Amino acid sequence: MQIEFLSGLPNEIQQEKGNAPELLLFPFMASTRVRYEQELKGETHYFENLALLSKKTNAVAICGYITDNHGHLRKSAVVAEKGKLLGISDTVHSMDSEVSVGASLRVYDTTKGRLGVVVAEDLYFPEVIQHLVSCGSDWIICLFSKMEHIHTAILRAYAYCYGVPLVMCAQNYGMIADPSGSIAFGSPSKPATCSYIYQSEYRLVQTRKRGMRL
Repeated sequence: MQIEFLSGLPNEIQQEKGNAPELLLFPFMASTRVRYEQELKGETHYFENLALLSKKTNAVAICGYITDNHGHLRKSAVVAEKGKLLGISDTVHSMDSEVSVGASLRVYDTTKGRLGVVVAEDLYFPEVIQHLVSCGSDWIICLFSKMEHIHTAILRAYAYCYGVPLVMCAQNYGMIADPSGSIAFGSPSKPATCSYIYQSEYRLVQTRKRGMRL
C-alpha cells in the first residue's frame, strides 16, 4: 500500500507527477466546520473537493472535519474513492460537551481493502477497534488533530492485539503501527509518503472451562 500523509485542504493539493498513492490521508481539522445545508446547496465544496481528488489520483481519500447538521456538531471523517463519496464516519464517544456523537461505526469496502475508520478520541476506546476488526477491517485508519506521545503506545498495542496495522494521520505527523507491535513508519513532516506491505496475523485462542459437557 502506497500511503501519503497530507496537510491542508483537499483543494490545495497539487499531486506530483510519478507519485501514485493508493491512500491519501488528511488529519482531523478541528478548525474547519462543514455545514451540511451549505454543502447540499452547493455553497461550499468540501466533500466534492475530496471526491474529485480521489478521482484525479485514483486513490482512496480520507479527511476529517467538524460537521454541522443544523447546530448538531460532530467530529467526522469523510471517505471518497473514484470520485464518489463512500460515506461519513462520526465519533461514537464524546469526551466534552462541544460535540454530539454518531450512531454507528463503519467499515468501508474499497479497491485498496476494507478500511475501518476511527475518528479522533474514539481511539481511546478499545471496543471501537475490536468491533472494526471483528467486522473484517484490513486496515484501521485514525484521524487526529494533534499527535500525542501516548498515541504511539496505543497504536502499537492495538496493532499487536488485534493483528491489523493502524495508520494515524495528525497535523504534522503520520504513523503506521505494525501487527508485530513495532512502528513501521513515523514522520513529523508533511507531506510524507511511504510504501507498506503486511500480512494479517491471526491466532487460535482456546480456553478450558469447568463443568461444561458436550
